[in-house]
Amino acid sequence: MFHLIVSACLALDPSICADRLLPSPLPLTEADCTTRAIGRIADWGALHPDLVTGDWSCRPTKGLPALPVEEIAPGVYVHAPRAEPLSTLNGGDIANLGFIVGDDSVAVVDPGGSRAIGEALYASIRMITDKPISHAIITHMHPDHSFGAEVFAEAGATIIGHRNLASALDRRSVAWAESIPRQAGVRAMLGTKIYLPDHGVAAPEEINLGNATLRLVPVPTAHTDNDLTVYHLESGTLFFGDLVFAELTPSLDGSLVGWLDWLSAPPDPLPRKMVPGHGPVLTDWASGTLEIRAYLTALAEETRAAIRAGEPMSTAVPHIGISQRGNWRGFDEMNPHNATAAFKELEWE
Repeated sequence: MFHLIVSACLALDPSICADRLLPSPLPLTEADCTTRAIGRIADWGALHPDLVTGDWSCRPTKGLPALPVEEIAPGVYVHAPRAEPLSTLNGGDIANLGFIVGDDSVAVVDPGGSRAIGEALYASIRMITDKPISHAIITHMHPDHSFGAEVFAEAGATIIGHRNLASALDRRSVAWAESIPRQAGVRAMLGTKIYLPDHGVAAPEEINLGNATLRLVPVPTAHTDNDLTVYHLESGTLFFGDLVFAELTPSLDGSLVGWLDWLSAPPDPLPRKMVPGHGPVLTDWASGTLEIRAYLTALAEETRAAIRAGEPMSTAVPHIGISQRGNWRGFDEMNPHNATAAFKELEWE
């Protein structure tokens, strides 16, 4: 199988360039790739007017840069990078990503934090199978999980998310287009566009990939207002998205009360493998969620104590949640945001 690679540079700064992979829904021979290249590059360039395309080549799968993945259950693969804050050093590769290979097709769970990461995840899939990629499921709105979606849309996948995902992405698109390249690096984000889902999940539904069934469950407002879990029935593997964090400080963009309510009710049936949004794959619900439950509980209790004491938000935020500081990476960057969100929510209880 061969893949079209094109050099792309920022139109406003031609010194910022990177190779971009243009996936195909169908496997291509080298001749097919070469013959269709000019037309495909023109079509892709029309959708990325901020870029100027240049040299191109057709490369075999083995020549593509790919993300490292681990098969955690038969047909279930996970890329689990270091759980750390977004930076130019990691280029946005901080979230756990996955894919499930069925007899008929492949589904992606979270396409990554940039086009480049999505391309590398696509290459990882192609190292394993040339089956069509039928679905790419986004567990929630945050860029480190969602920004690679366009790659899989180009590969022929239907992009799926919670019914609230499209509006959540649309509301934040302008702000994120400015802030994320500053954090992850302009070159790392080259060619990245927010891609809105093709289908919004409003009630539990299932996808059959051929002897591989995925149950998608939209969650009431918790981590965000657009969280979606993905359960692989055959292996008992549950992808949480950011409803569960390990090692990296959680981010609260939904409801603290709703999140604690969700965590208070273990999944039924209990999964055998659990993939959090960040951190190592888990095998036990109680122990695997212990730290995030402790953090969110402390956030709630310390916020309520400050409110009862009549403390204003400006002086309460610096110390709310501080008891949990030693347990999480990126605490100083994220906890003030969480404490502020918690105070605004709980002061009206």
